[in-house]
Amino acid sequence: MFRPNFSLLTFVFLVAAIAAGPSSPGPHPPAPGPCSACPAAAAWSVYFSPAGGCTEAVVREIAAAKKTILVQAYNFSSPPIAAALLAAHRRGVDVQVIEDKRASGEKKCQVPVLRKAGIKVLLDGVHPIAHNKVMVIDAATVLTGSFNWSTEAERNAENLLVIRDAALAAKYAANWQAHAAHSK
Repeated sequence: MFRPNFSLLTFVFLVAAIAAGPSSPGPHPPAPGPCSACPAAAAWSVYFSPAGGCTEAVVREIAAAKKTILVQAYNFSSPPIAAALLAAHRRGVDVQVIEDKRASGEKKCQVPVLRKAGIKVLLDGVHPIAHNKVMVIDAATVLTGSFNWSTEAERNAENLLVIRDAALAAKYAANWQAHAAHSK
């Protein structure tokens, strides 16, 4: 029978905790780097809220878009993210949005603003909740995580991953198309 050596286990957990860094809330700088399980060309950055730069990272990625932005949103109430999408649309980027049908009726929802500007917005009412939080930019970059495209998300404990990987972006774009097919 195996009996763990508790002093060794304690040491291992302590080393792991130190390596993980501080766990206090507050600003967390982006941690760009390669993904060891991803193809060599893949790279990622991670952001944490509150006050960890998630909204700023989303706006920065949208500002860098050249051709396309596919958005899947559960709750879309962030004026800075909406403004960035509007600016991308005005400079000729093809911006398309799918939002959860139920969330689109919320008071702070930015969908009417996007629609009024001519951005194609579809509402997904097929699922109990269309809870995706995804952007696919230029068929090469994926933004995802628990971070909603909302004002409230910046105050919550959320995460945002920015992943530069064309193969992964293709999978997310195919999923976006599948949801677009049943959205109105």
